[in-house]
Amino acid sequence: MEIICCIKQVPGTNKVEADAETGVLLRSTAEAKLNPYDLYALEAAFKLRESIGGTVKVITMGPPQAEAAVREAFAMRADSGVILSDKAFAGADVLATARTLADGIKKSGSFDIIICGKQTTDGDTAQVGPELAEFLDIPHIANVRIILGIEPSNTGHIRVEADMGDYIETFDVLLPCLITVDKGAYVPRLPSYRLMLASASREIPVLTAADLPGESEMYGLKGSPTRVKRIYPPDAKNARFNIGGSSESVANSLLNELRNLKFI
Repeated sequence: MEIICCIKQVPGTNKVEADAETGVLLRSTAEAKLNPYDLYALEAAFKLRESIGGTVKVITMGPPQAEAAVREAFAMRADSGVILSDKAFAGADVLATARTLADGIKKSGSFDIIICGKQTTDGDTAQVGPELAEFLDIPHIANVRIILGIEPSNTGHIRVEADMGDYIETFDVLLPCLITVDKGAYVPRLPSYRLMLASASREIPVLTAADLPGESEMYGLKGSPTRVKRIYPPDAKNARFNIGGSSESVANSLLNELRNLKFI
């Protein structure tokens, strides 16, 4: 079973600078971490490999420091990894990101299943996984909370439970396919220090726009039909006041204040 897991580095803090002209986050200068939802996707991939065998390959798109995300996945027991990195990929919206990942996966070889985190904490769109599946022309299920079983053959299928909001539904999906995993689906394992040391010098292939089949105008900001008009940090309001008196007067004062603030 050949499993691909899509991962991404996201800002590790809310203090991230943005390009004033394009509205694009300046990721190269921001503190970064592995997207939390991707930890659940990685664990789902490892559990699947442990149950039926196979390999787990991770793929990420980002600036050169995205290599750290792949090496963290190695320390968690990923078998191999690929990095998509090029200035031409910068500023990509969800459509351009999905297109780039799709072309990168096509270039990287065959697969039976792709597992993604439900969403990223920097965008929260939950759109890249399904759009990636559409570019690859494969079936997909989002919001998966558990993998129930799999039949490893070209005509096989995977059975999953997905959270549909008001109810839980079971799906049988033909392979190859893509699933996005919700938080809490599995408990992510901790990275192994020994594996981190052992894989520190492992070579990681890097693919640029020139390596992919699409035109460079299809990627990054040029290939993004959506634009960020404005991006800014929210105003922090730390005003405080104390209310004293009897229980009744405190309750009335608090009620009036909440009404003035239009919270109720």
